[in-house]
Amino acid sequence: MKKKALGLVSLVAAGTLLLGACSGGGRGADTAETNGEAGFAADATIGVALPWLGTQNWKEADELFKSELEAAGFKPLVQAADNKVTQQQQQIEAMIEQGAKVIVVGAVDGTQLGSVLEKAADSGVAIIGYDRLIENTTAIDGVVQFGSVRTGELQGQSLLDGLAERKGAGPYNIELFGGGPADPNAPDFFEGAMSVLQPKIDDGTLTVVSGQTDFTQAATPDWDNAKAQARMDSLLSGFYSDKQIDGVLSPNDGIARAILASSKQAGQELPVVSGLDAENESIVSIWAGEQFATVAKPSADLVGRSVELIQTLQKGEDLPAPDETVNNGKKDVAIYQLDPVVVTKSNAEEVFANDPARLALLK
Repeated sequence: MKKKALGLVSLVAAGTLLLGACSGGGRGADTAETNGEAGFAADATIGVALPWLGTQNWKEADELFKSELEAAGFKPLVQAADNKVTQQQQQIEAMIEQGAKVIVVGAVDGTQLGSVLEKAADSGVAIIGYDRLIENTTAIDGVVQFGSVRTGELQGQSLLDGLAERKGAGPYNIELFGGGPADPNAPDFFEGAMSVLQPKIDDGTLTVVSGQTDFTQAATPDWDNAKAQARMDSLLSGFYSDKQIDGVLSPNDGIARAILASSKQAGQELPVVSGLDAENESIVSIWAGEQFATVAKPSADLVGRSVELIQTLQKGEDLPAPDETVNNGKKDVAIYQLDPVVVTKSNAEEVFANDPARLALLK
């Protein structure tokens, strides 16, 4: 069911086809039995619990969920938790009390929501994970996300491609950065990237000069750009006073820009840097020849797929067959997976051909 994305084109048509192939066991059937009717009211309240609005992709999700749920006839109740677990738990509690029939959850920490989500499930609320897996609970009906390991593979390969394009023949000196440890996607990104990079480390093409090759060493708490820049400052002063750094694996665009800022301040020739989320500022940087690549995960596609699943539940139908299942420690969770795409200067115009706002950045 997975399709290769060549541009930021809506996947609504593909999702509609998928919705025709229903599988058993979804909470849609349970909800229908509880209400004594098909699904729930077409104008029901739908909760959306986002982790924060600190990056462009989450701001886009906030705006898109409000507009797309309204357009579908629902009453959206969208809140963000400023990356605080307790605040997100309280927001989900309030959504239950306000009668939400479905709650979409982009978890601050996917390991700490079990109790409140189980309360929601006991109240007949369906739970859809957004972008991040929710762990160690049975109170999850499915997750809509871009393939996280695949995203990491693309980041690792883009780093190798950029080194070959910009730095000539190896060997190359590199460093590794990971995302926030509380985000279940972050170690998957790192795992995917290392599946590409580790063979090149083993054969001597790549050297991680600091020796910091474990996710725990490379992780960036809270996805905080300032913490990433401070670590990059330390790496450059501690290991590169007499040598050039050629490339850096970055888990997202904000951290990529922090890495580049640190390199400029240290007087280093800009390293090849990967990224994620196709943030506007990084698109401009890529077009200017600074950041080498990002991985686009269009929020419109992710929100659109989530709304399609909500509409399926509203009709009292079971959720469609997933693209894959992943065990979250308590159950095998249905994953509805979209395919990300690498963006570089060479393909940016093609990728953003159907995204006028981002296309306008390429000047």
